[in-house]
Amino acid sequence: MLDCPFCGAPETDRFTLEGHRFLVFRCLFSPEVEEGMTDVEILDRLRTYAAQGPAYFRGTCDRLHLYVTKGDGARQLGAEPEGPDGRPHG
Repeated sequence: MLDCPFCGAPETDRFTLEGHRFLVFRCLFSPEVEEGMTDVEILDRLRTYAAQGPAYFRGTCDRLHLYVTKGDGARQLGAEPEGPDGRPHG
C-alpha cells in the first residue's frame, strides 16, 4: 500500500473502471495510473503529481468545470447547446 503524495494518507483501494486503473487514498485523492505499473513506477508517478502542488488540483478542477458546463457532462445533464442569448456556449 502507498501513501498520498500530498498529505500522507494511506491508500485504501485500487480498482479498474472501463479500462482505467485508479488508486484511492483515505483523503479521496484518486489518481489514474496505467495498468501493469509496479508500485515503484506508481511512486514515481505520484511524485510528479506532488511536484505540481496546488496547480495539479487547480488543473483538475478546471477540466471538471469545462466537462460539466460545456462538454459531454453538460449535455448529459440537459444543458442547452446555446446560452440564453442564443450564442453557443464556449
